[in-house]
Amino acid sequence: MRLVLLGDGDSPHLLKWARALAPQVELWAASSRGFAPGFDALVPAGRRLALDTRPDFEGGNVALLRHLPRLAAWLKTVRPDWIHAHYLTSHGTLAWLATRLFGAPGALVGSAWGSDILVTPQRSALMRWLTGRVLRACALTTSDSQAMAQRMRELGAGEVMTFPFGLEALPALPASGAKEDHLLFANRGLEPIYDPARVLRLFARVSEGWPDAELVVANDGSLRAALERQAAESGLAARVRFVGRLDAATQAGWYARARWYVSLPTSDSVSVSVLEAMAQGCIPLLSDLPANHELVRSSDNGWVARGDGLPTVADLQPLLERADAVAAANHAWVAGHAMFAPCVAAFLDRLRALQAAGAAR
Repeated sequence: MRLVLLGDGDSPHLLKWARALAPQVELWAASSRGFAPGFDALVPAGRRLALDTRPDFEGGNVALLRHLPRLAAWLKTVRPDWIHAHYLTSHGTLAWLATRLFGAPGALVGSAWGSDILVTPQRSALMRWLTGRVLRACALTTSDSQAMAQRMRELGAGEVMTFPFGLEALPALPASGAKEDHLLFANRGLEPIYDPARVLRLFARVSEGWPDAELVVANDGSLRAALERQAAESGLAARVRFVGRLDAATQAGWYARARWYVSLPTSDSVSVSVLEAMAQGCIPLLSDLPANHELVRSSDNGWVARGDGLPTVADLQPLLERADAVAAANHAWVAGHAMFAPCVAAFLDRLRALQAAGAAR
């Protein structure tokens, strides 16, 4: 099977897909930007096309569309069985137009990443129409949550495979003694969609009952300076640490130490960060989103907000008293439901079946 992976080659998420696919298919790759160094070992340079643009993945990609003839010509030389587009309102549109307007070969398959389905189509009738056209053109699409899969069907998708954008390797569950009971860890982007100001408000409320509580805020973004001011004005600066972007090993160390993991975005599908935290035995504290309810039963294996609510120590103390059992259950759930390799294997089996059915017709 010859498959072209089409997306942002500088993204670690696309690289993760490439690592899973490369041993199992003849993998080619086209990127709207460049390629992360990790691609060198997975896809030979002769099988890659870098368009070197700086797209806006939320739409309005006029600069990206200018490269459509170049992409289509390249696809005609590659002659793929499948064009696998990631992020449907940008790369999915590009793949659809390449096949429809320029006759590029290859059946379309699309993977939704979250805001391309949950946010962008709501911005205008044009974006809803375009997203629907792309979804209908795909022989198969993938979603990482049931809630997003349902929205994709409402927009026009046919067959949708649903599986988490899971872990490549399962970490060992940290020993109970490694966890600091009043340590909270957050690592979503410091941007409005992730509502990091609410993370600080949650910590301030928890600190009222746990005066020794600490919060570690990883990652970076446009709101960092404002958040640092917010922490100082709340009198929490000494107990809130902003540690910036972390490498994987350092981040794993914080997961292993923290008892609690906080993620409060205003829109999201199943987050790989939440899965990583659960695998490391953290108790997740999450916003009231449909996908989060697929992972966490509030007050059982974590806490999920009701609307805009925030937890108190009274809400969290019962979870803390069962912390080891909660950690073991969350680790086991990730092992059984959210490992990436088995999901990709099932995805490829379905592509082979669709390919065979098409050949039979």
